[in-house]
Amino acid sequence: MVTPAAPDLTLLHTSPVHVPVFDALRDRHHPGAVLRHLVVPELLDRARVLGPASQTPAVRELLAGSGGPVLVTCSSIGAVGESLAGELGVPVLRVDRPLAAAAVRTGPRILVLATVESTLAPTVELLEEEAGRAGRPVSIRTRVVDGAWDRFAAGDAAGCLGLVAAAADEVADADVIVLAQVSMAGAQALVTTAVPVLASPASGLAAALGD
Repeated sequence: MVTPAAPDLTLLHTSPVHVPVFDALRDRHHPGAVLRHLVVPELLDRARVLGPASQTPAVRELLAGSGGPVLVTCSSIGAVGESLAGELGVPVLRVDRPLAAAAVRTGPRILVLATVESTLAPTVELLEEEAGRAGRPVSIRTRVVDGAWDRFAAGDAAGCLGLVAAAADEVADADVIVLAQVSMAGAQALVTTAVPVLASPASGLAAALGD
């Protein structure tokens, strides 16, 4: 009996730099999976000014023809994507949901690092949701890494990751550090802190592909 092929996975990004990240993860861990990338930077630009909910109509229109499962890789608009799953009739997963569940399991004192302010509220809400689901009390603190977004926007990914790693290494009073955005994941390899540092791309892709 031949096992039917999994449907293509649509990934909605707000930066083109995320495409090779997920393609590399696919090649390494999920060979044969077919990824379809949609890159719309304007979604994050507008969400930062108008709020994530303002992008609901645009996200709905973008995903209406997906025809299969969707992974939203921007933490600022991930909840918007998930909220549309019912009317779209396809599974929609925000990339940081598996990360949030793992953070809650790791310990109650959670520090969220982000490079843009618009990511903080959606990430905190997600962590609180996963904590409630698990029946675990948590204490969540947040910090925007000064200057990191400016480096990223200027094309200096290494500089951005260096600032993120330095911020993580300053943390001593937390059980786990959450890197709230896909663009921060590379800082995991740079940190020296003994505090666990979690990022979203690998776990998010695996969950979206059903692995």
